[in-house]
Amino acid sequence: MKRFYQLLILMVISSIALADGNVMPTKVPEKVKSECASCHMVYPPAFLPKESWIMIMSGLEKHYGTDASLDAQSIKEISQWLKQNAGTYKRVSSAPPNNRITESTWFIKKHRRISDSTWKHLKVKSQSNCMACHTSADKGNYDDDDVRVPK
Repeated sequence: MKRFYQLLILMVISSIALADGNVMPTKVPEKVKSECASCHMVYPPAFLPKESWIMIMSGLEKHYGTDASLDAQSIKEISQWLKQNAGTYKRVSSAPPNNRITESTWFIKKHRRISDSTWKHLKVKSQSNCMACHTSADKGNYDDDDVRVPK
């Protein structure tokens, strides 16, 4: 029974975090910041399932067209954090095509009203540039109230 209540509390806390748009774990390891964020923002691990992170981390030599190779210890540390914080809720229950957040069903549905011209805007450039519209994405805040689409 104790386990049931622990699980219930965890589910409530998780749903509150997701409801307010904050999906980034409170503690992002320095290794993640120094390695991943040297090229792009740190994407919330909850945006992809564990299987996607495993595949991404096992192919860093061809990381979306770039050689992002790391030493074995860095791969181990970053992979552990990604897997521990990977998405486990319904919308990320399976790996999206090419393990890309932007190709996941939930991403496409959430952004279906965004025009091609917005995606091509000089301040946006790409669907993977969350910070262009989600001004607090680097802190894990994707709340709709904080979206500012460049004009």
